[in-house]
Amino acid sequence: MNVTTDRGKCCGAGNCVLVAPAVFDQDDNDGTVLVVTPAPAPEHHDAVREAAEMCPAGAITVD
Repeated sequence: MNVTTDRGKCCGAGNCVLVAPAVFDQDDNDGTVLVVTPAPAPEHHDAVREAAEMCPAGAITVD
């Protein structure tokens, strides 16, 4: 799994951080998404998919 984000689309809702804190964080300056683990371990895959699905801005891509 490879996780990328489009910070230009991100609205800073923070749902991704709540669902998958081992993979996502928020920038302290503007609140936009940061990927801290772009290739997460298998035990985080379900949470990453859930975060991508619930992102209101569609800013998360999972390959």
